[in-house]
Amino acid sequence: MGKLTGKTALITGASSGIGEETARAFLAEGATVYAAARRTDRMAGLKDAGARVIALDVTDDASMADAIGKIKTEAGGIDILVNNAGYGSYGAIEDVPLEEGKRQFDVNVFGLARLTQLVLPSMRARGSGRIVNISSMGGRMYTPFGGWYHATKYAVEALSDCLRLETKPFGIDVILVEPGGIKTDWGTIAADNLRKTSAGGAYSARAGRTADNMTKMYTGNGLTPARVIAKTILRGVAARKPKSRYLVGFMAKPGVFLRIVLGDRAFDRIIGFMS
Repeated sequence: MGKLTGKTALITGASSGIGEETARAFLAEGATVYAAARRTDRMAGLKDAGARVIALDVTDDASMADAIGKIKTEAGGIDILVNNAGYGSYGAIEDVPLEEGKRQFDVNVFGLARLTQLVLPSMRARGSGRIVNISSMGGRMYTPFGGWYHATKYAVEALSDCLRLETKPFGIDVILVEPGGIKTDWGTIAADNLRKTSAGGAYSARAGRTADNMTKMYTGNGLTPARVIAKTILRGVAARKPKSRYLVGFMAKPGVFLRIVLGDRAFDRIIGFMS
Protein backbone atom coordinates (compact mmCIF):
# COMPACT_ATOMS: atom_id res chain seq x y z
CA MET A 1 0.00 0.00 0.00
CA GLY A 2 1.46 3.33 -1.06
CA LYS A 3 0.83 6.68 0.58
CA LEU A 4 -1.65 7.61 -2.19
CA THR A 5 -3.31 4.26 -2.84
CA GLY A 6 -6.95 4.80 -3.71
CA LYS A 7 -6.42 8.47 -4.60
CA THR A 8 -6.98 10.02 -8.03
CA ALA A 9 -4.72 12.91 -9.01
CA LEU A 10 -4.76 15.37 -11.90
CA ILE A 11 -1.41 17.01 -12.68
CA THR A 12 -1.18 19.78 -15.29
CA GLY A 13 1.96 20.63 -17.21
CA ALA A 14 3.00 16.99 -16.89
CA SER A 15 4.94 16.67 -20.15
CA SER A 16 8.25 17.63 -18.53
CA GLY A 17 10.01 19.00 -15.45
CA ILE A 18 8.18 19.26 -12.15
CA GLY A 19 4.90 17.94 -13.57
CA GLU A 20 6.46 14.81 -15.03
CA GLU A 21 8.47 14.06 -11.90
CA THR A 22 5.40 14.59 -9.71
CA ALA A 23 3.39 12.17 -11.83
CA ARG A 24 6.08 9.53 -11.43
CA ALA A 25 6.29 10.11 -7.67
CA PHE A 26 2.52 9.77 -7.30
CA LEU A 27 2.43 6.61 -9.41
CA ALA A 28 5.12 5.07 -7.21
CA GLU A 29 2.86 5.70 -4.19
CA GLY A 30 -0.18 3.99 -5.71
CA ALA A 31 -2.20 6.94 -7.04
CA THR A 32 -4.28 6.87 -10.19
CA VAL A 33 -2.59 9.67 -12.10
CA TYR A 34 -4.05 11.73 -14.91
CA ALA A 35 -1.07 13.44 -16.55
CA ALA A 36 -2.28 16.46 -18.51
CA ALA A 37 -0.65 18.73 -21.07
CA ARG A 38 -1.37 20.23 -24.46
CA ARG A 39 1.09 17.89 -26.18
CA THR A 40 0.19 14.31 -25.26
CA ASP A 41 2.86 12.99 -27.63
CA ARG A 42 5.48 14.15 -25.13
CA MET A 43 4.09 11.91 -22.39
CA ALA A 44 4.67 8.48 -23.90
CA GLY A 45 7.07 7.64 -21.07
CA LEU A 46 4.48 8.50 -18.43
CA LYS A 47 1.87 6.43 -20.23
CA ASP A 48 4.24 3.47 -20.22
CA ALA A 49 4.77 4.05 -16.48
CA GLY A 50 1.03 3.73 -15.84
CA ALA A 51 -0.26 7.30 -16.03
CA ARG A 52 -3.49 8.07 -17.85
CA VAL A 53 -2.45 10.70 -20.36
CA ILE A 54 -5.00 13.39 -21.12
CA ALA A 55 -4.99 16.43 -23.41
CA LEU A 56 -5.67 19.67 -21.58
CA ASP A 57 -5.14 23.31 -22.51
CA VAL A 58 -5.49 25.60 -19.48
CA THR A 59 -6.36 28.54 -21.76
CA ASP A 60 -9.34 26.69 -23.28
CA ASP A 61 -12.43 26.36 -21.07
CA ALA A 62 -13.94 23.57 -23.16
CA SER A 63 -10.70 21.59 -22.99
CA MET A 64 -10.64 21.87 -19.20
CA ALA A 65 -14.33 20.96 -18.82
CA ASP A 66 -13.93 17.95 -21.12
CA ALA A 67 -10.90 16.71 -19.18
CA ILE A 68 -12.65 17.01 -15.80
CA GLY A 69 -15.75 15.31 -17.20
CA LYS A 70 -13.69 12.42 -18.52
CA ILE A 71 -11.94 11.92 -15.18
CA LYS A 72 -15.24 12.03 -13.26
CA THR A 73 -16.69 9.41 -15.60
CA GLU A 74 -13.70 7.10 -15.32
CA ALA A 75 -12.59 7.62 -11.72
CA GLY A 76 -15.58 9.16 -9.99
CA GLY A 77 -13.77 12.34 -9.01
CA ILE A 78 -10.44 13.98 -8.25
CA ASP A 79 -8.81 13.78 -4.84
CA ILE A 80 -5.67 15.76 -5.66
CA LEU A 81 -5.25 18.61 -8.13
CA VAL A 82 -1.73 19.82 -8.89
CA ASN A 83 -1.88 23.12 -10.80
CA ASN A 84 1.60 23.05 -12.30
CA ALA A 85 1.12 24.37 -15.85
CA GLY A 86 2.87 27.68 -16.38
CA TYR A 87 5.73 29.53 -18.04
CA GLY A 88 7.91 32.60 -17.60
CA SER A 89 7.54 35.55 -19.96
CA TYR A 90 10.48 37.88 -19.44
CA GLY A 91 11.12 41.33 -20.85
CA ALA A 92 11.03 44.95 -19.72
CA ILE A 93 7.49 45.92 -18.78
CA GLU A 94 7.67 48.73 -21.34
CA ASP A 95 8.63 46.27 -24.07
CA VAL A 96 6.29 43.32 -23.44
CA PRO A 97 3.10 43.62 -25.54
CA LEU A 98 -0.02 43.62 -23.41
CA GLU A 99 -1.31 40.62 -25.33
CA GLU A 100 1.67 38.65 -24.06
CA GLY A 101 1.05 39.91 -20.53
CA LYS A 102 -2.56 38.73 -20.79
CA ARG A 103 -1.44 35.34 -22.08
CA GLN A 104 0.91 35.02 -19.11
CA PHE A 105 -2.06 35.58 -16.79
CA ASP A 106 -4.28 33.25 -18.82
CA VAL A 107 -1.84 30.37 -18.39
CA ASN A 108 -0.43 31.01 -14.92
CA VAL A 109 -3.49 32.42 -13.13
CA PHE A 110 -6.82 32.13 -14.90
CA GLY A 111 -6.22 28.58 -16.10
CA LEU A 112 -5.32 27.57 -12.56
CA ALA A 113 -8.39 29.34 -11.17
CA ARG A 114 -10.81 27.87 -13.72
CA LEU A 115 -9.55 24.33 -13.29
CA THR A 116 -9.89 24.75 -9.53
CA GLN A 117 -13.50 25.91 -9.99
CA LEU A 118 -14.25 22.80 -12.03
CA VAL A 119 -12.73 20.44 -9.48
CA LEU A 120 -14.13 21.97 -6.27
CA PRO A 121 -17.77 20.78 -6.48
CA SER A 122 -16.83 17.09 -6.36
CA MET A 123 -14.27 17.73 -3.61
CA ARG A 124 -16.89 19.53 -1.54
CA ALA A 125 -19.35 16.68 -2.11
CA ARG A 126 -16.75 14.22 -0.82
CA GLY A 127 -15.75 16.44 2.07
CA SER A 128 -12.06 16.16 1.25
CA GLY A 129 -9.40 17.12 -1.28
CA ARG A 130 -5.95 18.57 -1.78
CA ILE A 131 -5.21 21.41 -4.20
CA VAL A 132 -1.54 22.12 -4.83
CA ASN A 133 -0.71 25.38 -6.59
CA ILE A 134 2.82 25.65 -7.93
CA SER A 135 3.89 29.20 -7.26
CA SER A 136 7.54 30.27 -7.05
CA MET A 137 10.00 32.07 -4.85
CA GLY A 138 9.14 34.73 -7.45
CA GLY A 139 5.75 35.02 -5.82
CA ARG A 140 7.40 36.50 -2.74
CA MET A 141 10.21 38.57 -4.25
CA TYR A 142 11.05 40.26 -7.55
CA THR A 143 13.73 40.70 -10.22
CA PRO A 144 14.14 43.11 -13.14
CA PHE A 145 12.56 42.04 -16.45
CA GLY A 146 10.32 39.49 -14.72
CA GLY A 147 7.45 41.87 -14.01
CA TRP A 148 4.69 39.93 -15.75
CA TYR A 149 5.87 36.59 -14.42
CA HIS A 150 6.19 37.87 -10.85
CA ALA A 151 2.77 39.50 -11.11
CA THR A 152 1.19 36.15 -11.97
CA LYS A 153 2.91 34.37 -9.11
CA TYR A 154 1.98 37.10 -6.62
CA ALA A 155 -1.60 36.56 -7.84
CA VAL A 156 -1.33 32.79 -7.33
CA GLU A 157 -0.16 33.41 -3.77
CA ALA A 158 -3.14 35.66 -2.99
CA LEU A 159 -5.68 33.38 -4.66
CA SER A 160 -4.31 30.38 -2.77
CA ASP A 161 -4.44 32.12 0.60
CA CYS A 162 -8.06 33.16 0.07
CA LEU A 163 -9.01 29.76 -1.34
CA ARG A 164 -7.48 28.03 1.69
CA LEU A 165 -9.77 29.98 4.02
CA GLU A 166 -12.84 29.43 1.86
CA THR A 167 -12.46 25.68 1.41
CA LYS A 168 -11.22 24.66 4.86
CA PRO A 169 -14.78 24.13 6.20
CA PHE A 170 -15.31 21.56 3.43
CA GLY A 171 -12.27 19.47 4.36
CA ILE A 172 -10.17 20.73 1.46
CA ASP A 173 -6.52 21.72 1.92
CA VAL A 174 -4.81 24.27 -0.34
CA ILE A 175 -1.03 23.97 -0.53
CA LEU A 176 1.41 26.43 -2.08
CA VAL A 177 4.73 25.07 -3.34
CA GLU A 178 7.29 27.81 -3.98
CA PRO A 179 10.28 26.44 -5.93
CA GLY A 180 13.57 28.28 -6.25
CA GLY A 181 15.95 27.65 -9.14
CA ILE A 182 15.04 24.27 -10.66
CA LYS A 183 16.95 22.32 -13.28
CA THR A 184 14.43 22.52 -16.12
CA ASP A 185 14.12 24.30 -19.48
CA TRP A 186 12.13 27.09 -17.83
CA GLY A 187 15.09 29.43 -17.34
CA THR A 188 16.63 29.09 -20.80
CA ILE A 189 13.22 29.65 -22.42
CA ALA A 190 12.65 32.75 -20.26
CA ALA A 191 16.14 34.03 -21.15
CA ASP A 192 15.47 33.56 -24.87
CA ASN A 193 12.17 35.44 -24.51
CA LEU A 194 13.97 38.26 -22.71
CA ARG A 195 16.56 38.62 -25.48
CA LYS A 196 13.88 38.67 -28.14
CA THR A 197 11.48 41.02 -26.34
CA SER A 198 13.96 43.67 -25.20
CA ALA A 199 16.47 43.49 -28.04
CA GLY A 200 17.52 46.78 -29.64
CA GLY A 201 15.60 49.04 -27.28
CA ALA A 202 16.40 51.18 -24.27
CA TYR A 203 16.80 48.12 -22.03
CA SER A 204 18.72 45.89 -24.44
CA ALA A 205 22.18 46.06 -22.82
CA ARG A 206 21.04 45.23 -19.31
CA ALA A 207 18.45 42.75 -20.57
CA GLY A 208 21.17 40.98 -22.54
CA ARG A 209 23.39 40.68 -19.46
CA THR A 210 20.48 39.38 -17.39
CA ALA A 211 19.59 36.85 -20.08
CA ASP A 212 23.21 35.67 -20.24
CA ASN A 213 23.26 35.21 -16.47
CA MET A 214 20.01 33.26 -16.59
CA THR A 215 21.32 31.00 -19.33
CA LYS A 216 24.55 30.39 -17.43
CA MET A 217 22.66 29.51 -14.26
CA TYR A 218 20.09 27.24 -15.90
CA THR A 219 22.69 25.36 -17.93
CA GLY A 220 24.98 24.90 -14.91
CA ASN A 221 24.98 22.27 -12.21
CA GLY A 222 23.95 24.34 -9.19
CA LEU A 223 20.18 24.14 -9.54
CA THR A 224 17.81 21.79 -7.75
CA PRO A 225 16.56 18.73 -9.66
CA ALA A 226 12.82 18.72 -10.42
CA ARG A 227 12.41 15.44 -8.53
CA VAL A 228 13.16 17.29 -5.27
CA ILE A 229 10.11 19.49 -5.85
CA ALA A 230 8.08 16.39 -6.73
CA LYS A 231 9.03 14.82 -3.40
CA THR A 232 7.97 18.01 -1.63
CA ILE A 233 4.59 17.96 -3.38
CA LEU A 234 4.16 14.31 -2.42
CA ARG A 235 5.03 15.08 1.18
CA GLY A 236 2.42 17.84 1.25
CA VAL A 237 -0.46 15.84 -0.23
CA ALA A 238 0.32 12.79 1.92
CA ALA A 239 0.59 14.72 5.20
CA ARG A 240 -2.26 14.54 7.69
CA LYS A 241 -1.91 18.28 8.27
CA PRO A 242 0.04 19.81 5.38
CA LYS A 243 1.79 23.13 5.62
CA SER A 244 0.20 26.04 3.78
CA ARG A 245 3.54 26.76 2.06
CA TYR A 246 6.60 24.75 1.06
CA LEU A 247 9.56 26.93 0.07
CA VAL A 248 12.18 24.68 -1.52
CA GLY A 249 14.99 24.68 -4.06
CA PHE A 250 18.08 26.67 -5.01
CA MET A 251 18.15 30.14 -3.36
CA ALA A 252 14.47 29.95 -2.39
CA LYS A 253 14.85 30.34 1.36
CA PRO A 254 17.78 32.83 1.28
CA GLY A 255 16.09 34.92 -1.41
CA VAL A 256 12.77 35.19 0.39
CA PHE A 257 14.51 35.74 3.73
CA LEU A 258 16.41 38.73 2.31
CA ARG A 259 13.20 40.14 0.86
CA ILE A 260 11.52 39.90 4.26
CA VAL A 261 14.31 41.39 6.40
CA LEU A 262 15.62 44.08 4.05
CA GLY A 263 13.88 47.26 3.07
CA ASP A 264 12.98 47.87 -0.55
CA ARG A 265 16.03 49.97 -1.37
CA ALA A 266 18.52 47.53 0.15
CA PHE A 267 16.87 44.61 -1.63
CA ASP A 268 16.82 46.59 -4.88
CA ARG A 269 20.59 47.11 -4.65
CA ILE A 270 21.28 43.43 -4.05
CA ILE A 271 19.03 42.25 -6.88
CA GLY A 272 20.37 44.94 -9.18
CA PHE A 273 23.93 43.82 -8.47
CA MET A 274 23.06 40.16 -9.14
CA SER A 275 21.16 40.87 -12.38
